[in-house]
Amino acid sequence: MKRFHIHIGVKNIEESIPFYSTLFGQKPTKVKEDYAKWMLDDPKINFAISTRTMKTGIDHLGLQVDEESSLTEIKEKLKKADLQIYDEGTTTCCYAHSSKAWVKDPTGIAWEAYHSMSDAETFHSQSPKTKSHCCVPNQNDRSQQKEKCC
Repeated sequence: MKRFHIHIGVKNIEESIPFYSTLFGQKPTKVKEDYAKWMLDDPKINFAISTRTMKTGIDHLGLQVDEESSLTEIKEKLKKADLQIYDEGTTTCCYAHSSKAWVKDPTGIAWEAYHSMSDAETFHSQSPKTKSHCCVPNQNDRSQQKEKCC
């Protein structure tokens, strides 16, 4: 199964959670001091907000898969589309241990394809006190594989 993913940067988590909870008709499935996530079935979406993005608004889009084989399939499709892929491999990001790959579409929007294996206690693989963001490919340079993270 695939689930569409949207990650939005917000200025204030405490103000944003009630808005999105009302919009979706349910409370988040995961809440941290700087992050919240709703795993919705209608529509089938993984919607996340955080204060760790480089900007407010849409930070990146993605596809979350249930199996590693599905992630491999998506990566092969992206290669056929002649998009540069940054295969991040196994990492910790957004309070989850995941296997990830990143691309940027022709307009520069970052897309993440990933398979989450388990929850994590830290936002990123760096120190929990590090105010880092996800390793989204650099928005200004399509030739650069990824932005330096952390």
